[in-house]
Amino acid sequence: MRKRVRTQTLREKHRLCFSPLLGRKLTGGLFPARRALPVARAAVVALVLLAAAVAYPHAFPVRADPRVGSTVAAAPAKVTIWFDGEIEGAFSKIEVYDAAERRMDKNDPRIDASRTRLEVDLPPLPPGKYQVRWTALSVDTHVTEGRFTFTVGR
Repeated sequence: MRKRVRTQTLREKHRLCFSPLLGRKLTGGLFPARRALPVARAAVVALVLLAAAVAYPHAFPVRADPRVGSTVAAAPAKVTIWFDGEIEGAFSKIEVYDAAERRMDKNDPRIDASRTRLEVDLPPLPPGKYQVRWTALSVDTHVTEGRFTFTVGR
């Protein structure tokens, strides 16, 4: 006696769906296959948002003048920091302090037209060690900050 195998109707075939997110078959009872579509859409939206976040990285300094940790013979007229991404001028700052924690710059921070260079003018500095403190707001709204020193004379 042969056993009869029941074939699935087209409607039953369409109601079975495998969900890679949940790792199980979705059937018509508790979680119909048509509900898997919003889950897939949400996953696509999350991937697009993640890709957008990667497209605008934080701005980090790539070089400075005077160079980080350097000793210069003559006092520089300004301190300049170049960044690897665009920064917002209104919320970015650069300050220079001497060894006694006195602010020594002219308090005129500015960015250039490319929005990747932050600088501040300096008065004539006496020989000594100076610390540069900077804060940069990148166009992706993330703040980076840091400090470095340089020495004049000696």
